[in-house]
Amino acid sequence: MSASKHAATVPSQRLTVVTGVRGFRLIVRPGRGETYGLTIEETYGEVGSILATAVVNLTPQQTGRVIDALFAAMRRSGHQPSVLTFTRKAPIRLSEPDGVRLALILMATQPIAKHERVRVVVAGINAMSTEETYYWYSKCIGIDASRARKALRTLLSDD
Repeated sequence: MSASKHAATVPSQRLTVVTGVRGFRLIVRPGRGETYGLTIEETYGEVGSILATAVVNLTPQQTGRVIDALFAAMRRSGHQPSVLTFTRKAPIRLSEPDGVRLALILMATQPIAKHERVRVVVAGINAMSTEETYYWYSKCIGIDASRARKALRTLLSDD
C-alpha cells in the first residue's frame, strides 16, 4: 500500500482515553428492614470522569452468606467494616486487587445455597494468589462466563 493510500485510511481524530486507574466500588442497595443487597462495579478513571460497569448484583440473602469476605475486603481497602450499613448512600471504593478478589467471591458463590459450600469456595478464593484471582476474574466475566464460574465452583468445592 502506498503512503498516500495509507494516509487516507487513518482516522484524523484519536479516540479519547479515560486516564486514571482501574478500581471497584461497592454500592449498597437497601432491602427490607435493616438488610441490604450489593452491587459491585468495576470503574475506570478518577473523580470527574469515571466509567463504571456493574459486575455482580447480590440480594440481601446472598449478601448475608458472604459478610465475612465483605468485611475483609473493606479492611484491606482501608475502610472500617462499620461503613457497610443499609443506610449507606455513597459508593465504597475498593482497591483493584481487593475488588477483583471480592467480585470473584461474589460471582462464584451467588448461585450456591449450601452454607458449607459457600465457606469452602470463599476459603479457596482467599487462598489464591493475586495473579490467580486476576486469571479467574478475567475468565468469569469473559465470553464463557457461566462455564468458567461453574468450573471455579467445581474446582474449589469438589462437587
